[in-house]
Amino acid sequence: MQGKKSILFITTISSFLTPFMGSAINIALPAMGLELEMNTILLGWVSTSYLLAAAIFLLPFGRFADRNGRKRLFISGIILFGIASLLSGIAWNSTILIASRLLNGIGGAMIYATALAILTSAYPKSERGRVLGINVASVYLGLSLGPTIGGFLTMIMGWQSIFILNTLLSIIIIPIAIKNLPGDDKKSPDSVFDLSGSMVYAISIALIIYGFPKIPSTSGIIMVSAGFSGLGLFAFIESRADDPLINISLFRKNMVFVFSNLAAFINYSATFALVFLLSIYLQQVCRYTPGQAGLILVAQPVMMTILSPLAGKLSDKIEPRIVASLGMGLTVIGLFAFSFLSSGTSIYFIIAMLMLLGFGFALFSSPNTNAVMSSVKPTEYGIASATLGTMRLTGQTMSMGITLLVLALVLGESRNDVASADQLLSGIKITFTVFALLCLAGTWFSLKRGKLRHSDQSDQEVLNQAKNN
Repeated sequence: MQGKKSILFITTISSFLTPFMGSAINIALPAMGLELEMNTILLGWVSTSYLLAAAIFLLPFGRFADRNGRKRLFISGIILFGIASLLSGIAWNSTILIASRLLNGIGGAMIYATALAILTSAYPKSERGRVLGINVASVYLGLSLGPTIGGFLTMIMGWQSIFILNTLLSIIIIPIAIKNLPGDDKKSPDSVFDLSGSMVYAISIALIIYGFPKIPSTSGIIMVSAGFSGLGLFAFIESRADDPLINISLFRKNMVFVFSNLAAFINYSATFALVFLLSIYLQQVCRYTPGQAGLILVAQPVMMTILSPLAGKLSDKIEPRIVASLGMGLTVIGLFAFSFLSSGTSIYFIIAMLMLLGFGFALFSSPNTNAVMSSVKPTEYGIASATLGTMRLTGQTMSMGITLLVLALVLGESRNDVASADQLLSGIKITFTVFALLCLAGTWFSLKRGKLRHSDQSDQEVLNQAKNN
């Protein structure tokens, strides 16, 4: 039992690291810009470079971990993440900072691709939802604490201290992981890594992530179209490869896996920009200070942090699709409610809806993660974890892209005019309506996934059921 608890501790702390850094850095961007003389475009790359690197390397690392061992890749990821954080903390110009953020993304991909797989392997099906819920809660805790701790550290010790703190946390994890994680058994010593598939996949994902926020410009449409065409080519290559990066049959036969990932993608696409939109609404329409807006917005992630372990435990007893679909349904209600915002909307209404959304996110995320990880064989945990991580990153990008597209269309030439509060509010309301409809479609996918288990089934029967649904 002590061994399992150590694994839970290690994977929980590692899952806290990356969202904490991301949300903390967003608060520190203005200070970075002033000190390193970075313009808005360069500051955008501080975040984008990490996102691109993580998304590009997630799937290849997931496959590599399944074939060559998860422990060594996980530990390597923590080491690289810590070194890259240190480099970011001592960066003396924008080039070094952005390059180190790319390394951060590669290290983060190693962690994403292995942490859930290691945790899932350590616990039996009857306990899996609970521990995955704890893991998801650590992600939300990182998102919740990031702005507060990041703002405090930036104010007292400078933006560099955020990166140094992540380096120290990495140093704490490494010896514990080396000592307590189970050893690796190399699964396929003679396998050949699918380099051509990996290259096509990497280029395609990069085009989609970089191009989508540029829509409706011609260059954005071309890049996104080329990216999706590249994914089609990737699927063609994988279907004919002797040792593919990802087994295409997972998407042809395993409906639990397919629809759970689609539901995750839609959920992130419909919800990630929530904080961005409400931050603009509270500060530019309602004229709250940044500090007041931050206190209001924390209601949602706090609810997610508290309730995620309980929702995960519930999915150990009730079909994950039922719990997750209920959570997505509550999310639809919350998003739709925000489409009726006005300059005079009660702050209590906003907080109540944020708490409802936090409840919905918690009910969805933990059970959905449980469904994804429990729908594949143990030898495919790495690729399942990586696929889910890719859905998260691309969904987040899609969410911001949809938001910027709607705002650009609604605001037009006046989008930079401080006096256009009514137009801004109109754009925010339309975006929330789009997100509510998108999430409603996600609820259908969540319900469509089929049953994962029956109480009288063995683990092997569960896997067979997942693949044949």
